[in-house]
Amino acid sequence: MSLVGIEREELVSRAERIADEVAGVHAHEVDRDARFPVEALDAMRREGLLSALVPPEFGGAGATLSEIADMTRALGAQCSSTALVFAIHNMQVACLVRHGHTPWLRDFLAELAESQLLIGCAAAEPGTGGNLRTSLCALQRSNGRFRLEKHARTISYGAYADAILTTARRSPESSPADQSLVLCRAPGLTLEQTSEWETLGLRGACGAGFKLYAIGDVEQILPSAFPEILATTLLPVAHVLCGATRLGIATAVVERARHFMRAQARKNPGVTPFGAERLAEVLALQQQMTELVNGSARHFDALSGDPRRLEAMNFAIAMNSLEISSSTMLVDIVGRAFTICGLAGYRLDTVHSLSRLLRDAHGAALLMNHNRILADNAQLLLIAKEY
Repeated sequence: MSLVGIEREELVSRAERIADEVAGVHAHEVDRDARFPVEALDAMRREGLLSALVPPEFGGAGATLSEIADMTRALGAQCSSTALVFAIHNMQVACLVRHGHTPWLRDFLAELAESQLLIGCAAAEPGTGGNLRTSLCALQRSNGRFRLEKHARTISYGAYADAILTTARRSPESSPADQSLVLCRAPGLTLEQTSEWETLGLRGACGAGFKLYAIGDVEQILPSAFPEILATTLLPVAHVLCGATRLGIATAVVERARHFMRAQARKNPGVTPFGAERLAEVLALQQQMTELVNGSARHFDALSGDPRRLEAMNFAIAMNSLEISSSTMLVDIVGRAFTICGLAGYRLDTVHSLSRLLRDAHGAALLMNHNRILADNAQLLLIAKEY
């Protein structure tokens, strides 16, 4: 489905409509059954949203990261799992758009826009400690073809993805840090499930473990070295879109707290309900979070054409700080909302229940290893000449 010429407001409007009319309707069931949000993804396909980030010359809308973040936030306000799936998909699309310069990959972008393909992610392997910068598996190349076997600890919605981007050592002789990024897809892709996805929160993300077997054309391997892709695209885009997912959750939390307080106010007209000051505090935190996420998205958009500045230490520190701050602020917002909603927020059977949002908030804070991010920032701050 071509999105060429579509206005930014229309993209966000479509995401908001899907969030309200589809994702929100099925959010409880998706969470309860730990099932993939198929209804919301089908709706996004019908509206062409899976190609929003694809450039117009390939049939997409050519959206900015700020616009994708707005769409993610809208989805997250109704269903965190749907927002996370949309966010992870767009992380992969960003890598292809910015670094996939082979003819095969350019043709794939056009097919993605036409058929609304969903791209999953397979990065972490057992034995690497969750470190994206190292791989154990390796690409084997021969006569213009590649072969790969990878044991992935999780593959984001792997059973539902049309294609998967995965990391691997560039060759069997390469070091663990000498990595490439490769797009795997049927018929040259086989997945063998090795674990289930039974989590506390974000249950619809369906990130089970798999053994991945792939063969294909070497043009499916992105030409850029993975460290460059990671620094200039994957990490900053991931931090912004994970932040937007959290902002959506925060938006839902604040709205439930506000709805509860307004219901209390209607019981005693003219009297400010006890705890109203706490609502004002929570709203202030949400506004800070909004500025943090939106400002970071705009920062990336402003630098997106300058790889040198995207690789600068101060940019990496800022994006790492976004990841830490947005997850910390979200957990704080949910905790404060409980002091407003009280038992109505603690119960599972009220319209003000915060259960799913609390669980998703803590899950969102575990998407990346914060200890490693803080250690990276500490090292960068010690060696950076200025910040």
